Amino acid sequence: MARITAILISGMAVQLSNGRHEWKADEPLSAGGSDTGPNPYELLLGSLAACTCVTISWYCHYKGLPLESVSTSYDFSSVHADDCKDCDKPDKGYIEKITSNVHIEGDFDEAQRKRLRQIAQRCPVHKTLAHGVAFEDNATFGKRNDP
Repeated sequence: MARITAILISGMAVQLSNGRHEWKADEPLSAGGSDTGPNPYELLLGSLAACTCVTISWYCHYKGLPLESVSTSYDFSSVHADDCKDCDKPDKGYIEKITSNVHIEGDFDEAQRKRLRQIAQRCPVHKTLAHGVAFEDNATFGKRNDP
């Protein structure tokens, strides 16, 4: 189980914590923020990128494969459904789309390369995003000093 807390600290800047580490999120100047940290979509993509790298590293270690390095980049876009060739629901106005670029260095044969392509898509964050997630939304209201 993962738990993150977030507190709006000023403007659109948010302080995040998992109880062991703290980091910031913010919106860019063009969106009314002060650009003191990555925006929420960049944090989401960062989670996906980190998970992909760790999953590939773990798999190579477990299988004894000669991994030299792995790097990823992800792009998020909202594309009009009519322009999306691979979309399941073309009747929807816009489709959120994540494009991945995973670069794996090492001396691999073709079967290992094929398997590593599959493993890149099997990191837990990728699977969660691809399959969707159920939300249980709760909101409470009170003064800041209320317990």
